[in-house]
Amino acid sequence: MKNIKSPQVNTNSAEAFAEARRYIPGGVNSPVRAFGGVGLKPLFIAKAKGAKIYDIDGNAYIDYVGSWGPMILGHAHPAVVRAINKAARKGTSYGAPTLAETELAEKIHNAFASIEKVRLVSSGTEAVMTAIRLARAYTHKDLIIKMAGCYHGHSDSLLVSAGSGAAEHAVPSSAGIPPAIANLTVVIPYNDIEAVKNCFLVHQGRIAAVLVEPVAANMGVVPPAEDYLQLLRGLCDAEKSVLIFDEVITGFRVAYGGAQELYGIKADITCLGKIIGGGLPLAAVGGQSQIMDMLTPMGPVYQAGTLSGNPVATAAANATLDILVKGDCYGKLEAKAAMLVDGLKDAAGVAGIPIVVNRVGSILSCFFTDRPVCNFEDVQSTNIRQFKKFFASMLSNEIYIAPSAYEAMFVSLAHSKKDIEKTIEAAKVAFKAID
Repeated sequence: MKNIKSPQVNTNSAEAFAEARRYIPGGVNSPVRAFGGVGLKPLFIAKAKGAKIYDIDGNAYIDYVGSWGPMILGHAHPAVVRAINKAARKGTSYGAPTLAETELAEKIHNAFASIEKVRLVSSGTEAVMTAIRLARAYTHKDLIIKMAGCYHGHSDSLLVSAGSGAAEHAVPSSAGIPPAIANLTVVIPYNDIEAVKNCFLVHQGRIAAVLVEPVAANMGVVPPAEDYLQLLRGLCDAEKSVLIFDEVITGFRVAYGGAQELYGIKADITCLGKIIGGGLPLAAVGGQSQIMDMLTPMGPVYQAGTLSGNPVATAAANATLDILVKGDCYGKLEAKAAMLVDGLKDAAGVAGIPIVVNRVGSILSCFFTDRPVCNFEDVQSTNIRQFKKFFASMLSNEIYIAPSAYEAMFVSLAHSKKDIEKTIEAAKVAFKAID
């Protein structure tokens, strides 16, 4: 392997980015890939295997992005690749039912005690959008509560930010979203149960659902406060509102049965994605039969998708879950992630750099702050300048973490002890480089 070049002069990737910008808005098909949050030019990836990705210049990096969460087994796992190849040889899309869809639905049902029936879709955005439509139809109410800093896809109702008051309607956070649609969402702080109570009081009889990441992982990793999820469950029951868990990231990640298994909570509707696709575009929305049976063709709530339950994606999904359900996968992930966190803390301590590392299972975030990080306001108060320096140093030392201070690191079963030790050594250098 040739020497790592500075990301700024990574000629092939730089040229590829310039060419991409001629034909693709911003040169990328998802914004964070542009490396705008770290002030660098993005890497263009040629291939990946196990715990490593390789850019088009031939440089190898230990990967903690993992395609933003799905690659819990590591990249190009042989069993998953075999399943994909076998399925693709038979045909890549039928637009008709297959046995693999039912097989996957049964696996999801068995993993989540709260899920009696499930509808497969192609993205987390679709899953959450469908969940909200179901909640409104089921409750005959219109308002949705969401938590600041929790991203639930880019549908209009959820691409919003908090208004001036804790119980006020949200305001659009993107151009192209009419205020009338934003007014159907109320944004409050994560981990603030009093804000939820106040919201139910102010909007009495109008709250269709509380939508929450049970472990926030889209503002960096922020665990739920003690009893927070239990209290949300109780409030939704009392107010006859639907509790929606967005487990697109946490499902099959923090435990086989997701955060609901980890914390002993049942949601009314669960949104899944990432891992259940085995690296291919696939997501799901599931829940109680009386809610799910409201979907067409049984009920009045419309939802459809040409590629929903795609045979190649379901093959990858079934192969992935078949591996995760066996052995001590989650014990191994826990040990690897704990080793990484201990190493990061020790390295920062030696360098005199204050950090807070939040971790739940195999997802974690390193925040540059000396205060606890419990919500989005806390995340926003962290030292982003230090994170940028940390990111650049880690990348130059062959460690690929998310190019944003507001994202998680994902540990996979493919990460070896040697990979983690190398990551810790790189972190020692990176922390020392921060002034």
